[in-house]
Amino acid sequence: MKIRLLFLFLFVSVICRIQAQPDPWKITADKINPSDYYGITVANGMIGVISSPEPFKVKNVVLAGTYDLYGRGRVSNFINSFNLLNMRLAIDGRDIDSKSVKNFKQELDMHTACFSSSFDYGDVASISYSYYSLRQLPFCVLVEVTIIAKKDLTITGSSVMEAPDDLKDVQNYYNEIERPHVSISLLTSTAKSPTGKLQLCASTSFLFNETHEMEPKVIHEMWDNNMHLMKFNKSVKAGQVYTFSIAGTSITSAHNEDPLNEAERLTIFAKLEGHDRLLEFHKKAWNKLWDSDITIEGDPQVQQDIHNMLYHLYSFVREGTSFSLSPMGLSGLGYNGHVFWDADLWMYPVLLVLHPEIAHSLIEYRFERLEAARKNAFSHGYQGAMYPWESAGSGGEETPVWALSGPFEHHISACVGMAAWNYYCVTQDKEWLKEKGWPILSATADFWASRVERAKPDQFDIKNVVAADEWAENIDNDAFTNGAAKINLQNAISAAKVLSITPNPDWNIVSQNIPILKMENGITKEFASYEGQGIKQADVNLLSYPLKIITDSIQIRADLKYYETRVPNEGTPAMTQAIFALLYSRLGNGDKAYHFFKDAYLPNLNPPFRVIAETKGGTNPYFATGAGGVIQSVLMGFGGLDITPSGITQIKSSLPSGWKSLKITGVGPEKKTYMVKH
Repeated sequence: MKIRLLFLFLFVSVICRIQAQPDPWKITADKINPSDYYGITVANGMIGVISSPEPFKVKNVVLAGTYDLYGRGRVSNFINSFNLLNMRLAIDGRDIDSKSVKNFKQELDMHTACFSSSFDYGDVASISYSYYSLRQLPFCVLVEVTIIAKKDLTITGSSVMEAPDDLKDVQNYYNEIERPHVSISLLTSTAKSPTGKLQLCASTSFLFNETHEMEPKVIHEMWDNNMHLMKFNKSVKAGQVYTFSIAGTSITSAHNEDPLNEAERLTIFAKLEGHDRLLEFHKKAWNKLWDSDITIEGDPQVQQDIHNMLYHLYSFVREGTSFSLSPMGLSGLGYNGHVFWDADLWMYPVLLVLHPEIAHSLIEYRFERLEAARKNAFSHGYQGAMYPWESAGSGGEETPVWALSGPFEHHISACVGMAAWNYYCVTQDKEWLKEKGWPILSATADFWASRVERAKPDQFDIKNVVAADEWAENIDNDAFTNGAAKINLQNAISAAKVLSITPNPDWNIVSQNIPILKMENGITKEFASYEGQGIKQADVNLLSYPLKIITDSIQIRADLKYYETRVPNEGTPAMTQAIFALLYSRLGNGDKAYHFFKDAYLPNLNPPFRVIAETKGGTNPYFATGAGGVIQSVLMGFGGLDITPSGITQIKSSLPSGWKSLKITGVGPEKKTYMVKH
């Protein structure tokens, strides 16, 4: 008997441990606290939908590339689009709200990019709903609702269209299109952006499972200028399961010249594709994305977290566009939706390694705004192209005037140049290099040749900049800025050689004479007047990766040891510790790398979906830049992947002792697989 009891105890213990392990693909929240809730985003690279703790609600709907001049700083801002996914469900005439439900649970399925909620409505019904930003249809969304009746009941389902307060001249429409075998009810709204620059439009339609003759009658209600809805009633018997869906479209004049008609056309297209086909193609698209994946054996929570980060990076951008990435992606209006070095240095390399076809959208964004960068250089008295620190729709400088990074954080131009060269390195696409890469590389190289101050024959200073460590303002000879300028010039020379073009001979002279400063103790000096103060983020250490200017392991280790003690425990972004982790893994110290890997993001997580904020204890999710930095520490650190002029290679690296193996699939254009094992 004792042996049996012991065996049973051990068996139950093992089962409990297995059940307690995080699911690699699903994040579940069964304790929803609205006062401590940071929504998760469902996005398809064009539409971002941010979850709400309230049943049948979403917090925001954000559209890529949708900017207008309003709000703080007199600069372009992301605009909230129509909230076309809010809905209402009433049972026996009573609206369901958070006070009337029990066992409320929400779940993100990262593999299928599906966000679901479920709850019990007393002893009357069990209800669930899921919504999707359809990957195959960039401007379309879908919500599906399932009611399991425990008693006879009557439901009233409503599709609600709400206009954000900032929109003006809202006009609402309702239309019914009858065909012999289908009835199409269209709930549509259009409005102007705050300045009238853009037209925003949205449309929805019900998808019923019944035959045309059995479909419930749809009724339209106009509440006020900012909200209207369409609804239907349906009786359901006890024991029956009833489902319906809502398909919708959100689009603006930034995406289409005729957004009002296009919104309705796309909604009709989605309606007639039908629920099953919409989800079939959506899931196929996400399956293809996940062909490029990271698999960690031996650390289930990290595996889930890595999928969470990859999911958001994949969600926030898509192939076939010329849109780039804001630090907060499509998770809201953070950082005004602007594009910084965050896109080129932190998020782009992950996408370039795992999905070059998606990374192409980011570098296309920079190419299309090259002329604006030339004008920016001209305005500041320089030659070539000077990319703005904050960029939005036009490619002009969009940094609010109170932020000195706008006129002074010049390393962004070198980051864009490096992104262009790395695209060629990974794809080996000479035609692209000739048509688009070379114009970016040569123009940014010309900028640096004009930007340096030739104080001595052998020292060309770069003075008066904001460093990559942004706590250092208006300083001289910043380590990363100088190093990035050198690499920009060298990459332009390399591109010229590939294309059999004679480069400007001044580029090499300038590159060889930009100084990288040292302290008396041999540590690389962050900038000319640096005296050991705290730093916001890695600056010197970026010379080892990604710039590869410092390659001596003794110097890399010494710089790490010095600067890792200069980073405070709050107010700093995830990328700093991610770079420390990457370099320590390449130096062969997997466990120290793991310490900084965890420190990069664990203190930044917010409930209930482990959403990353920008800083430790921060609350401005979702910080896609940090996710990009952490994923780079896995790909290029623990995984040893390296972007070289001949393509992606693998160098020696070290895993944490708790990881059995690391597998990276779908790498580069050839979709290769790389492994690291203990």
